[in-house]
Amino acid sequence: MKFKPLYAYLSLVVILVVFLVVFTQKNNNQSTTDIANQEIPNDDIHKGLKNGEAPNKSNVSADIIRKMEELKKAAEENPNDTLKLKEYADFLTEAHKPDEAIPYYQKILKVNPKRTDILFSLSFIYYNKQDYNKSEELTNKILSYDKNNPLALYNLGAISATKGDNEKAKDIWNKLIEKYPNAEAARAAKQSLENLKN
Repeated sequence: MKFKPLYAYLSLVVILVVFLVVFTQKNNNQSTTDIANQEIPNDDIHKGLKNGEAPNKSNVSADIIRKMEELKKAAEENPNDTLKLKEYADFLTEAHKPDEAIPYYQKILKVNPKRTDILFSLSFIYYNKQDYNKSEELTNKILSYDKNNPLALYNLGAISATKGDNEKAKDIWNKLIEKYPNAEAARAAKQSLENLKN
């Protein structure tokens, strides 16, 4: 049975957008934007923070700290409950603690190694850590379970381009566009191909 909940697809769209933004910035020869200059997300974790201010115990609301502690307790008390593990891991990722999230995602994969939503999350974390080889490995694992996943194909092209292999990226994206012309990932691939020309 394949696990494909709606929230997983929504998170995958977010990952696609982030990959596109990172790739676009890299290929426009822009320097990486300092976090201090970025807009803070308008979510529960970041509410009340000023731009440039990293979340920490002194500036995060007590409710968020309490929620994090509750999620951690639930995950540790129910180590085989993949829903609780994922909820905590996702929260840690959103709270800028990806290194702490990784072991929880890995626990989920021990229960079900074919969870592509978890593999996407891990690939995204490693991409942000600039461990492109690990991100590529995880993306290829997604494709081994779902060889025609348009988002994974797009991400594989983005990783290749980020690693400097533009020809491989072009090949992947052109095949994606040809096979899935109406997919959101194909539209992103078209834009990324345009960016490679500039």
